[in-house]
Amino acid sequence: MTAGGTLLSGKVALITGASSGIGAAAARHFADEGAAVVLVARRADLVEEAAERIRKDGGRAVAVPGDVTRRADMDRAVATAVERFGSLDCAFNNAGYASAGTLLHELTDDDFDRTMDVNVRGVWNCLRAQIPAMLPAGAGAVVNTSSVAGVRATAASAPYVAAKHAVLGLTRAAAAEYGAQGIRVNALVVGSTDTEMMDGVLAAGPAVRAGFGGKAIQQRLANPTEIARAAAWLCSDASSFTTGAALAVDGGRTAK
Repeated sequence: MTAGGTLLSGKVALITGASSGIGAAAARHFADEGAAVVLVARRADLVEEAAERIRKDGGRAVAVPGDVTRRADMDRAVATAVERFGSLDCAFNNAGYASAGTLLHELTDDDFDRTMDVNVRGVWNCLRAQIPAMLPAGAGAVVNTSSVAGVRATAASAPYVAAKHAVLGLTRAAAAEYGAQGIRVNALVVGSTDTEMMDGVLAAGPAVRAGFGGKAIQQRLANPTEIARAAAWLCSDASSFTTGAALAVDGGRTAK
């Protein structure tokens, strides 16, 4: 852990998709900033390894193998946060699934269903489990991962574009419904990021790579920690007057 991080001191945070990429980077960064972290991901071995690395560095972390598409798994993850650390103060709903390189009329029902299940139902399940745990305290912060594909068509598949638009809709609706009870809900509009999932998308072929490469003003992919820092700020008291927002962390992609 880096010394002196206090942005999330005393907070208990739940992070999905925490076995790799942005989620794993967020778990490390949230812990570095003083939070106790609950790491959730389908791959039990990898998520436990990620939690163990945080503990070895002096942080507080527990791994909960689980799938965001299953409501019971998200209920269990939230219950673990409360049982192990006493509360749930913030959450970063980051688990996702992406595909690219296939035209809409060539996609199967299974392609559509998986994309919607992970990216939309997953956020829905997370919110339904997390918000009741925050309501008694009259405070809480949730960050959902959307994408540049949530605000415009990209080289990603049509179902992914639709799903990430839906994440912004869920975010704004939840922010409006629970703002009076002290719960803030925001989203990140994430640009192309150097992750394992992006490796799989870019493997679809040169045309797909060209669709993503060079689109950002900064002419590069993001490092996962750069996304994690934005999520940590939105989960912290430093962003206390920010809710219902779609914060672009995209190297300027949507500014063009």
